[in-house]
Amino acid sequence: MDRLLLTLLVVAFFGLCVLGMWRGWRRQARAQSVEFAPFPEVPADPGTPVLPAMRGVYVCSTRAGHWQQRIVTRGAGVRSAATLCLYPEGVEVRREGAPEFWIPRESVVDAKLARGMAGKVLGTDSLLVITWRLAGTDIDTGFRGDGTDSYPQWIDALGAGTVEKGSQE
Repeated sequence: MDRLLLTLLVVAFFGLCVLGMWRGWRRQARAQSVEFAPFPEVPADPGTPVLPAMRGVYVCSTRAGHWQQRIVTRGAGVRSAATLCLYPEGVEVRREGAPEFWIPRESVVDAKLARGMAGKVLGTDSLLVITWRLAGTDIDTGFRGDGTDSYPQWIDALGAGTVEKGSQE
């Protein structure tokens, strides 16, 4: 009887912890839905890809410079298998099981490598981070490619179309 009671208490405690985390995530998503504009949708005809598509994992999006502050609103905080496609007018982030979104080329501020981002920390610079501007707020979007060989091409291609950090849209 004592063992059953203790087991039920542990399961109940675990359930309350999970419930608290879920409610915190939902509250943060509600607060951020006011703070961040919806991510742009992919155009119907984005054009011809500039580089071959890169498969990997969409890690997350954060406020630029704050690598631990994950944006969770509108599905942006869901880590998922993804494909990045670079077009002349922007970057398509196609995610499995989560909404896809578009990073307009004119919004790209920077592209660089990083060691970590919101719960994903690596020993080397293995994350491709695209910094872009959404309604006046700079956002870092992290992607871990299946192979890092194409990162320099992506950084060069995205760097050619960057906007000035001080400019306003």
